[in-house]
Amino acid sequence: MTVHPAFPIDGLEARPLAVRIVDPLSLSDDLAAAWDRLAGEASEPNPFAERWCLQSALHLLDPERNARLVLVQGGSDGPLVGVMPVAPATHYGRLPLCHVTGWAHPNHFHGAPLVRAGFESLFWSILLGWCDAAPWARTLVQVPRLTEDGPLHRALEGVARARGGEAVAVHREERALLESASSPEEYWDAAVRAKKRKELRRQANRLAEQGAVRFRRWQPGEAIEPWIDAFLDLEARGWKGRAGSALASHGDTEAWFRATLSGGAEAGKLDMRALDLDDRPLAMLINFLCPPGGFSFKTAFDEDFARFSPGVLLQQANLDLLDDPRIDWVDSCAAPGHPMIDSVWRERRALVWVNIALSAPFDRLRFAMLTQVERVWRRWKGAPVPENQVEGLS
Repeated sequence: MTVHPAFPIDGLEARPLAVRIVDPLSLSDDLAAAWDRLAGEASEPNPFAERWCLQSALHLLDPERNARLVLVQGGSDGPLVGVMPVAPATHYGRLPLCHVTGWAHPNHFHGAPLVRAGFESLFWSILLGWCDAAPWARTLVQVPRLTEDGPLHRALEGVARARGGEAVAVHREERALLESASSPEEYWDAAVRAKKRKELRRQANRLAEQGAVRFRRWQPGEAIEPWIDAFLDLEARGWKGRAGSALASHGDTEAWFRATLSGGAEAGKLDMRALDLDDRPLAMLINFLCPPGGFSFKTAFDEDFARFSPGVLLQQANLDLLDDPRIDWVDSCAAPGHPMIDSVWRERRALVWVNIALSAPFDRLRFAMLTQVERVWRRWKGAPVPENQVEGLS
C-alpha cells in the first residue's frame, strides 16, 4: 500500500490517499460495498469495471494472475476514489517492449476506470505516480478504449502535461451509439430508409405466418437461468459456435457470463430481451443499463430464420430505450462498421487508446523512440499523422 498526501473527499475530513492492490476474491464486505457505491458516483459509467462484472472476470479469465486490481482510496477504510485493473505486458504489438496496460479480456468493451466524479486528475496523478515507483512497471502506461474527449481522457491529457509529457492517442475507432431526443418511432423512421422499413414490415408479416410471435423482456425477480441458458444455446448454434468463439465454447467464458448476468441482475443493471416464435427465441439481446448510459453487450439470432431479420426486428423494439428517462445514450459495443447496428443507430462514439510515459529517464527515452517509430510506421502505410495521434503497431 502506497500512501499519498491527504485530500478532502466529499466534505469528509482529509485523510491520506492509499493505493491498494487487492485480491478480487478476498474483498471485505465494506470494500465490496464501497466499490458498488463508486459505480453510482463515477464520472463515466462502465459496467465492465463494476464489481459484478470485473470481479468474476479477474477470477475466471486471468488464469496466470497477471492483472492487479488497483484501488485509490481515502485511507484504508475510506471512500474509494477509483478502481482500475492493470497488468504488465512484455510486448507492444510486435515489439518486445515491457510496459503497463489497462487489463481487459475479449468481452471487456470499455477501458475507462471507475473514478469518482471530480477526482479524475487526482486519480491519474496517483496511479501514474504509483506506476513510476513500481519495480515491475516499465516505459509507459497504455489506457485502452477511453471515451475520446470525455472527462477521463481530458484529465489524463492534463496530468500528462503536468508531468512534462503528453498523452498520445495511438489508436482511434468509432462505433455505433444511440443518442437522441426523438421518440422510438421518429428515430426508426429517420434512421431506416422507407424501402428498408417496408421490407422489414413484410418480413415481420411473413414471420407471423410461421406461428405466434412475441417480444419478451426479462423482469426483476424472474428466474435468470432460463434466459442465460437460452442465450448461450442460441449463440452456440450460430457462426460463433462453429468458429469456437461462442461464450459456451469455453468453460471459463461461460462461467464468467453466467456470473456476470446474475450479478448484473442483482445489481439492477441487467436488461435482457427476446423475440420468440412459438416460445422459441429467434433473437436475444443483452443491455447493461448504468445511468446515464447503457451498453448493448451481446446479441444473438437464429440463423435458420435469417430471412426474417429477427435481429433487426428486436433492435427496433430495443429503441424503447429512448423513452427511458434514466438513459441518455447507449453504446453499441459493436465493432466499427458493423453492418447491422450501424444501419439502425445513427450516432457514433469515438474511443482512443492512450499512451503516457513513465517518469524515469530511460522510460521517457524509450517512449520518445516508440512514438517516433509509430509515426514513421504510419507514414509508411500512407496515412496522414494527425497532431498528437499515431497509429499503433499492434
